[in-house]
Amino acid sequence: MTLADVARASGMSRTTASLVLSGRGDEMRIAEASQERVRLVAAELGYRPNMISAGLRSGTSRTLGFISDSVATSQLAGDMIKGALEGARRHGHMLFIGEYEGDDSERERLIEAMLDRQVDGVIMASMFTRERPVPTALANRNVVLLNTLPEGPAKNAHAILPDELDAGRRAARLLLDRGHRDIHLIGAGPTLAEVPRGTVAGRERLTGILDELADAGVSPASGRMLSIWLPTDGWKATADLIASGVRSGAILAFNDRIAFGAYQAISEAGLTVPGDFSVVSFDDHQLASWVHPGLTTFAIPHFELGLQAVETLLTSSPDAPASVERITMPLRNRGSVRTIDD
Repeated sequence: MTLADVARASGMSRTTASLVLSGRGDEMRIAEASQERVRLVAAELGYRPNMISAGLRSGTSRTLGFISDSVATSQLAGDMIKGALEGARRHGHMLFIGEYEGDDSERERLIEAMLDRQVDGVIMASMFTRERPVPTALANRNVVLLNTLPEGPAKNAHAILPDELDAGRRAARLLLDRGHRDIHLIGAGPTLAEVPRGTVAGRERLTGILDELADAGVSPASGRMLSIWLPTDGWKATADLIASGVRSGAILAFNDRIAFGAYQAISEAGLTVPGDFSVVSFDDHQLASWVHPGLTTFAIPHFELGLQAVETLLTSSPDAPASVERITMPLRNRGSVRTIDD
């Protein structure tokens, strides 16, 4: 069935049928009865618009590409894809999703496949916040970097990131407002020189923490830089802290997995959270609400990141200068922080 068939069967002109079926009937003041007639006939005939032809006429395919390293297979970051899917749906676009799992040749193949299909733009996403060069094939294309900062010159790449700097400040402020002054950093610190290589999130979290503490005239009580941020590493660092004679205070862990290890070390020492140690962290891992007491943490807004990536991709001019937009990380305030009475 073609548009001409629908127009003929409904007794309308081809232009009228086209306007109705493209959703512009009200805009062009076509009578509701005529619109209903066209839609009814189209449904009876089983008419479906030819999106390829429409794309050739309009210069848009109404499709987007989403290429990631390991987001699709991650429980933590999968909501970025859900957000991007919702954004695409709101704008009447389809989303093509590809994942290369660290294989650069596969990444290039996916980019070429997306461009071959004439996508209207490409989102390049990362599981962990990092710096990466914009692929050469996407130079001068409509591209958004999701959870990624551009490495080197990027004339038109827009970056969407969680606001780690703000979250670091707010984490420190939360502890200060609860009366804590003995604040121990586990994962990075105590100075900006002690950040694991390549971790943008760690660098920005630490910068925010140190800035907020400095504004309050407070220095970290201690800091332990960890090259790996897993529960075992958090357990070892916290056990070492306790073995050094520290039996109370606050622990600012650089992610939830470190915090889970800290919980274990505190318990093994016969101490409690938050009775002896307050604990604050980042990420909002699925288990953060299951540990006892629940872990107070700043969540990475994965869904909102994906949604905003699509919004930026579809609303920014292709020749607009590169930009960075940071999405606020919401606080999940649970039971791991106590208030110190004066």
